[in-house]
Amino acid sequence: MEYALIKSPIAPLMEAPPHENEITDEALCGVAVAVLGRCGAWVHVRTHYRYEGWVNETHLCFHQTLVQQWANAPKAVVLQAWADVLDAPKVQGHLIGEIPRGGLLSPVGEAQDGWQKVRFCDGREGFLWGAFLGEYRTAWQKEDEPALRKAFTETALSYLGTQYRWGGKTPLGIDCSGLCSMAYLLNGVVIYRDAHILPDFPVHEIDRSEIKEGDLLYFPGHVAMYLGNGRYIHSTAGNNCHGVVINSLDPQAPDYRADLPGKLTCCGSIF
Repeated sequence: MEYALIKSPIAPLMEAPPHENEITDEALCGVAVAVLGRCGAWVHVRTHYRYEGWVNETHLCFHQTLVQQWANAPKAVVLQAWADVLDAPKVQGHLIGEIPRGGLLSPVGEAQDGWQKVRFCDGREGFLWGAFLGEYRTAWQKEDEPALRKAFTETALSYLGTQYRWGGKTPLGIDCSGLCSMAYLLNGVVIYRDAHILPDFPVHEIDRSEIKEGDLLYFPGHVAMYLGNGRYIHSTAGNNCHGVVINSLDPQAPDYRADLPGKLTCCGSIF
């Protein structure tokens, strides 16, 4: 199997080539993808979270030496909404690259005076403010349930106010399943990218009476994250909203949204 690396800050994954087709996902900088096929300048890829799409080759690094080096390199995840990587460890440095929350960089050496030297997957090197980076988590434990639930909701809340973007997964724009899947992914849990439960992923159906913070609420074509006390966060383009907002399931609450509770199809949890 051939692999490639996403070298652009954000690489749109299309349902099919060319650009006029629907965007289904966004692959973020530093993510490795399996190459499934080609059609001219378009490459059919599969992400590590098992989502497939077509991406223009300009977003990809195919150099197999770099691919192998990246597989073995230490990695950190960008937590800042959008981060600049500069050619010097100072604010006056020149921009050599940009990267959104969820993108991956490889730290080089130790941070100095708050600045961390980093390497992109395609070999570019530069500096960014070290506090913008966090631990790259690829695993989770059920025993960490209380902390994980809190982390899921805090991560989702960090996108509050982000505009709605079909197929989006960053603070520049995000859709409903992008919000929920990123909140889990940034905490080491891979769930299905779309707004329904799929076998072989850790989310399983639970009774509505069992929902706790961090669990998921599924509606036809839509998914939200439960925050507790009847409230939920979601990215929505309906009901005169256009982005990440908080609503309530309680008809007496001021932020109640009447068009959704009656359509709730199921609730999901990884615990």
